Amino acid sequence: MPRTVFTSEHELFRDQVRRFVERELAPHHAAWEEAGMVPRSAWRKAGEAGLLCCNIPEEYGGMGGDFLHSAVVIEEVARAGLSGPAFSLHSDIVAPYLLHYGTEAQKQRWLPPMATGEALAAVAMTEPQGGSDLQAIRTSARREGEEYVISGQKIYITNAQGADVIVLAAKTDPTARGRGISLILVETDRPGFARGKPLKKVGCKAMDTSELFLDEVRVPVANLLGVEGRGFAQLMTELAQERLVQAVRSMAAAEAALDWTITYTTGRQAFGQTLADFQNTQFRLAEMRAEIAVNRAYVDRCLEVHLQGKLDAVDAAIAKMQATELQGRVMDGCVQLHGGAGYMWDYPIARAWADARMARIAGGSIEVMKQIIARSMLPKQRA
Repeated sequence: MPRTVFTSEHELFRDQVRRFVERELAPHHAAWEEAGMVPRSAWRKAGEAGLLCCNIPEEYGGMGGDFLHSAVVIEEVARAGLSGPAFSLHSDIVAPYLLHYGTEAQKQRWLPPMATGEALAAVAMTEPQGGSDLQAIRTSARREGEEYVISGQKIYITNAQGADVIVLAAKTDPTARGRGISLILVETDRPGFARGKPLKKVGCKAMDTSELFLDEVRVPVANLLGVEGRGFAQLMTELAQERLVQAVRSMAAAEAALDWTITYTTGRQAFGQTLADFQNTQFRLAEMRAEIAVNRAYVDRCLEVHLQGKLDAVDAAIAKMQATELQGRVMDGCVQLHGGAGYMWDYPIARAWADARMARIAGGSIEVMKQIIARSMLPKQRA
């Protein structure tokens, strides 16, 4: 079934992105996994090639495209099995906070260098005491004159080691829950800001992830992003796109895994025939193909709705839940069909299997997605 969401312009852009991925990213990814992060040089090359901040207006350094240009980048990086470059976090999760809530000065300061890869960005929400329950965060930002003084700890922060600026969620009113949260831009060279050692993860090894520590970090009040006390609402608004990013990535990764497995099973001999000649293999491949086709149609429809500005939290939660759970099932099934080779790190399916597990946690766990969906269905007194 042909995909109709992308135009011919998007497909031309896809060809450019695919060539860039094959030339500049794929040959180096194994080394980046060993190093635990993607070097600055790769970010700058991605910026030069137009892969960063695709849907940021040209006046702020972006290419002035739409979210489908971003989706092309997400899909092609995922299709190549490259979990390291956190381009989508930088471009499609952090940059929109600046674009939608930033002052003109904040936009001019950060968006152009983010588009070129000269400045890297991250978002810091999760804490040891509060992950899915963002209202429970403890990082505080008390106001002293024209400065915020920030203290606290963040954990599991992607892109933390290389980031020049952090969109930080902090309590400006510790007596309130959600209504006491604000978003503040924190430059990582400020006194009192420290990064922990890169955390060792099961998968996504080239994507650096760290703890952050803030000890009386002072930033000007001008670093407030949006309106004080509206941070939680801002986070909830932007999370729909973040979850769509996860769904788009998961679908592309599942499709790639199926392609790798078809190639492997049609070439691998067993008992005088190929693995693909066995009915069990054919049935498993058919099941995965059918599930991918159905979920692909829903995610593409969400892309269309999102372009119209109408994707809500519930549809985004459904897309994220279904696509990431499907990714997990497909990766597990493909590893099984690879046999012993599927458990060897040299095979892309082994790395993809390990990388996929994070998708059901990042951007809101599957349990949170179910809660969002359930609340939309049930009377408020039962939700």
